[in-house]
Amino acid sequence: MKLTLKDKSNYIKGLLILIGKDKIIRKEERELLMDISAILGFDQNFIKEAIDEILINKYIIEEPPVFSKKEIAKAFIKDGIKLACSDKELHLYELNWLKSVVEKNKLESGFGLAEFEKFQKSVPNKIPARTDFEISKLVQ
Repeated sequence: MKLTLKDKSNYIKGLLILIGKDKIIRKEERELLMDISAILGFDQNFIKEAIDEILINKYIIEEPPVFSKKEIAKAFIKDGIKLACSDKELHLYELNWLKSVVEKNKLESGFGLAEFEKFQKSVPNKIPARTDFEISKLVQ
């Protein structure tokens, strides 16, 4: 599937906002986001700077991203769960952010929670593999 530049930008911006929701950006979150940004073709220095500034940038508009296709939104939710859980806890603010993305993209009610439950069962107490991202399955 060909992702538009807008979809790629929304994906990264949405994940940046997600990792900032708990007001702490851990090493694991940083590394996973860098991996995802590389998959999407973003300049690594730009992403490093964006990660460093996400907690202090008061001009970020925290609107949930809307994607051109539901498949992209579903991949975002799944990757968002992996990213948010990489520090071994899913903060309520992160969960609510993912829920707002589900609603904004008109995905099935409960999709995010169902994916979180699947994730918990499949990856208990360990950080997800750094190469196992849903978005990589959609990028051409």
